[in-house]
Amino acid sequence: MSNIDQNTQDRVKELREQLNLHAHHYYVLDQPKISDQEYDILYRELQTLEDTYPELITDDSPTQRVGDQILEGFTKVAHSQPMYSLDNAFNEAEVGAFVERVKKQLDEPVSFLCECKIDGLAIALTYENGQLVRGATRGDGTVGEDITTSLRTIKSIPLRLTDSISAEIRGEAYMPKAVFRELNAERDEQGLVPLANPRNAAAGGLRQLDPKEVAKRQLSAFMYGAVYNDEFQPDSQENLFETLNDLGLRTNSLRRLCETTEEILSFIDEIAELRQELPYEIDGVVIKVNSIEQQDTLGYTVRAPRWATAYKFKAEVATTTVKEVEWTVGRTGVVTPTAIMDPVTLAGSVVQRATLHNVDFIESLDVRIGDSVQIHKAGDIIPEIISVNTDQRDEKSVPLEIPTHCPICQSELVRLNEEVAIRCVNPLCPAQKLALISHFTSRNAMNIVGIGEKVIAKLLSADLVKDIAGLYYLEESDFLQLPSTKEKSAAKYYQAIQTSKEQSLERLLFGLGIRHVGAKAARLIAQQFKSIQNIMDATPEAIEAIEGIGPMISQSIVQYFEDDEAKALIGRLDQADVNLNYLGQSVEDIESQDTYWSGKTVVLTGTMEQYTRSEAKKILEGKGATVTGSVSKKTDILVAGESAGSKLTKAQDLGIEIFDEAQFIELI
Repeated sequence: MSNIDQNTQDRVKELREQLNLHAHHYYVLDQPKISDQEYDILYRELQTLEDTYPELITDDSPTQRVGDQILEGFTKVAHSQPMYSLDNAFNEAEVGAFVERVKKQLDEPVSFLCECKIDGLAIALTYENGQLVRGATRGDGTVGEDITTSLRTIKSIPLRLTDSISAEIRGEAYMPKAVFRELNAERDEQGLVPLANPRNAAAGGLRQLDPKEVAKRQLSAFMYGAVYNDEFQPDSQENLFETLNDLGLRTNSLRRLCETTEEILSFIDEIAELRQELPYEIDGVVIKVNSIEQQDTLGYTVRAPRWATAYKFKAEVATTTVKEVEWTVGRTGVVTPTAIMDPVTLAGSVVQRATLHNVDFIESLDVRIGDSVQIHKAGDIIPEIISVNTDQRDEKSVPLEIPTHCPICQSELVRLNEEVAIRCVNPLCPAQKLALISHFTSRNAMNIVGIGEKVIAKLLSADLVKDIAGLYYLEESDFLQLPSTKEKSAAKYYQAIQTSKEQSLERLLFGLGIRHVGAKAARLIAQQFKSIQNIMDATPEAIEAIEGIGPMISQSIVQYFEDDEAKALIGRLDQADVNLNYLGQSVEDIESQDTYWSGKTVVLTGTMEQYTRSEAKKILEGKGATVTGSVSKKTDILVAGESAGSKLTKAQDLGIEIFDEAQFIELI
């Protein structure tokens, strides 16, 4: 190494140590300290230096290993064949170079199957005579962790195949975006640290020792590979997917057989446009030689197959400036900080607010007023500050002042049971009352259209309501006492409240704001007990007997209804003729109610709160509509949820009728 300067040697050593540390945080601890894009930049620098100076390559270099060390405490499983990583392509030129390299090495016609790169946790499923006998993580690529019990809780993984074959199937476990949002909302309500992204949430879920806790994560999985044997020998990647489907395994339908670089790039562009609307996270497109025989000919390097590469989407990061930090009080008293920033476009929408989660998060970032910061959408969903440009910080800058008293009622804030959250525990706090009534009127609860936070604040200020039951004792004339409220608005408010009296029990139960009781738990409990009185009389054991309901939820419900004020509240709702029973309205019931959508061509875009895309599609098709994936002149209606992107813009340009989620729900 005498001809290699010391600076180069030191840089290689530094890169090796940094990458190994970050790999440990990412793969072992599931607590990444840098973004995937930042990691890739460091990796490529090390790879370039090692290509130039092979003498500097060491056995512990990240370029010479498939993965990283597994966690201690899990049973180790040796993979029958290594689970390799994939080389990456970051631009069109690198995709083209991969295609040309493959064609040159094979010197014969070749096609490529392009698949979505699911951002989850790689898994290997071993089936013997058609029965699932073992499930494992990727681990270091050679040895993984036995997580069979955890994987058995994933409903998309069959416990028995449709054919009694023996094979090892490989794929990706992941957490749907909607589940991630719901889980973080519950953690926020409980004062727990929010999960960083769906991938970490899935990985952490599978490492839970209690299968009930794993089941709560509502994970799913896509299968995309296998270890071939005499019983299981598809001749192409395309045939592999067909065979997996025939065996009862779930695969991702977003894939395409391509012959040229241009066709591959066209598919990548389509997926990139669709990315924000998918119900799961992807971070790129995997490009594989389709023929298994040609895959065998090309073989492997020490860490990756030569017959595949992964095109990685650029991480969408924006830079903006923090103008102020707003502290808000939720319905359970948790005081949450939110950064107010200069508006900036990120992932197809204008972002001006970003969560700061809690005091610990603020202190770890040391974010301050006036700071230049980088933001992204955690899990492509939640705007979040990921780094602070401290080199641009004003020298007069001071750390953020953490409140010690409630910003609304001035009561002293506390931390309960070592929570990271700070709370206002004053039960008479006006902010908690406002948040609770706003929650009660929200779409997923009683869906009282038009009665939002501003109207509720006016009602509270005028002392017209004191709790959620008070809404049902309002007269139309009461709304005319509110500032800037005309007769037409007053009539709409009053009618919306009257209409909400007929909502089913699960909405009421969720709307009560009982701690830990989310929309899904409320639905399961309402389906089981049928009436509010039955729920009030239920024991913790009876509630916990419902699949998916644990002791935290059951205890919370029992404690809530033991309170005399809660009993009185239910009594007032009953006297106001609010429905207190489960109506059991199913998707099928909804589908048969009208034919407004009959014959119309509809496109769904963005994220909805009340329905998944598949549920909305099923409802529309049941009403006679045709649901397509792209906007054209033939499109009659675009239903746009949150974070709607290019499809919304195109629909606006074409003059197509556009409904938001509230209008969609009203019409169905």
